[in-house]
Amino acid sequence: MSMRKLVIAIDGPAGAGKSTLAARLAQKLGYVNLESGAMYRALALKALACGVAVGDEGVLLALAEGSRIELRPENDGNRVLLDGSDVSERIREPDVTDAASKLSVHPRVREWMVARQREMGAQGGIIMEGRDIGTKVFPEAEVKIFLDAAPEVRGDRRFRQTPEAKLPPEAVIAELRERDRRDRTRAASPLAPAPDAVIIDSTGMTIDEVMARAEAIITARLKQKAATD
Repeated sequence: MSMRKLVIAIDGPAGAGKSTLAARLAQKLGYVNLESGAMYRALALKALACGVAVGDEGVLLALAEGSRIELRPENDGNRVLLDGSDVSERIREPDVTDAASKLSVHPRVREWMVARQREMGAQGGIIMEGRDIGTKVFPEAEVKIFLDAAPEVRGDRRFRQTPEAKLPPEAVIAELRERDRRDRTRAASPLAPAPDAVIIDSTGMTIDEVMARAEAIITARLKQKAATD
């Protein structure tokens, strides 16, 4: 009988490189990359399109319950479908990013999302990145990585990723600091490393170095699992 594949949780603040790391690991391991942030962004996009205030938890929950959010893995990353429409590019735009950060603080919205995410990852063989994957969504994940970096480094990365936003680097860094504050102080599942997570500070690291470190963590866990199964 083949060994069940792992559940790998990657958490960390905005701009730390979680999406890049998760995508590369998924391709290398043949796992599915379930991007939790894309799910919140898809709901945020629908809220904006429907004129729903991101502060109205009850209406947002009803909107979520009437939505179909799908992640379809592709060679170059996930396609994100909202009620059957491909919104993969639109959800990366600044207005959706900001709205997603604000609606993600609501406990009942997060509970709905967590239930969907657990369904997606029930069979293992997944890599999921977000803010509370190792603490809330998959607390039993075999591998937990908390990827961090200094705000200045994360701000520079985000600036380079979204030049169309035309914000100066200092404004991008200020925006990230505000998102950090919201994520770390929210009542529902605040951003924090799981007690058993391995912390990788990528401030002075290249993506290849981060990738090598993550692969070493996963390889060690696979060997440990093989020895005990």
